[in-house]
Amino acid sequence: MKVLITGATGLVGSELVSQCHEKGYAVNYLTTRKNKIVSEDKYQGFFWNPTAGEIDSKCLDGVSVIINLAGASISKRWTPSYRKEIIDSRVNTLELLRNTLLNNENHSVKSLISASAIGIYPNSLSNLYTENEDSVDDSFLGEVVSVWEKKINEFKSLGLTVAKVRIGLVMSKDGGALPEMAKPVRNYVGAAFGSGEQWQSWVHVTDLAAIFLHIAMYKLKGTYNGVGPNPVTNSKLVKEIAKALDQPLFLPNIPKFIMYTVLGKMAYILFASQRVSSKKIEEEGFIFQYANICQALGAIYDNNAECLESKTNVTKQFVN
Repeated sequence: MKVLITGATGLVGSELVSQCHEKGYAVNYLTTRKNKIVSEDKYQGFFWNPTAGEIDSKCLDGVSVIINLAGASISKRWTPSYRKEIIDSRVNTLELLRNTLLNNENHSVKSLISASAIGIYPNSLSNLYTENEDSVDDSFLGEVVSVWEKKINEFKSLGLTVAKVRIGLVMSKDGGALPEMAKPVRNYVGAAFGSGEQWQSWVHVTDLAAIFLHIAMYKLKGTYNGVGPNPVTNSKLVKEIAKALDQPLFLPNIPKFIMYTVLGKMAYILFASQRVSSKKIEEEGFIFQYANICQALGAIYDNNAECLESKTNVTKQFVN
């Protein structure tokens, strides 16, 4: 199998490339930086500029699966101009891929698997969300994901098998949210945000990349939650980070108004609560390597402390 990956040099993309190579899959990738183009055995880079509508169509040669991870980070201040960039970066990349497929009738692509986000689910302390949820969060994130997924679904008209992976909080020491969350803990100023009761549906980066490959290998279609089996509250997550780092926690929770003052509207992502189920992908035979947050953090920080959490899938005990 040959896979074309957008966002291949990012946090999730790098892990995905590594797992592809472990399985012997060849990888083509698209990059906006010409200095990141390399040509190696089973790893070939191609230039594209979605803003200008430029792409090297040779990127499709021999490809059967496209995995789309492209999109500007949401973890920057949401100014009006950056809000537009967040949406455009998702829409323009997909539009360019779709047009490239339309203009290359002899391509061998059979499926598209695209990143999405759990930000589409409404903010709730009590609900457990599955992929069947129709309600959309009335926030900027809800808007972003709605537009994003509508664009992804357009690939169905090309006769492709289409799958979406709604990604949660990605756990990795190499980037994403965890290093930023760990920084104050390391500096003895770690604390939960707001009430600390908001649910955070997380996934270890290794499992997330494996979910994409599982969908590719078994030719799955539809929407899947890219989260681990056991979401935790923000308070629990901060405590587990402190335990993994062997650092104390003694400060009171950080009030909402402070974070909104510092981060503006982007602070919403710190307080939104989405408890999301992984049951659907598990029913397709996927087995998580890191089912509990203590396991995940222990692996990330090379901490061999005993994990006292139950390994049962606690989300199955909850009802909406």
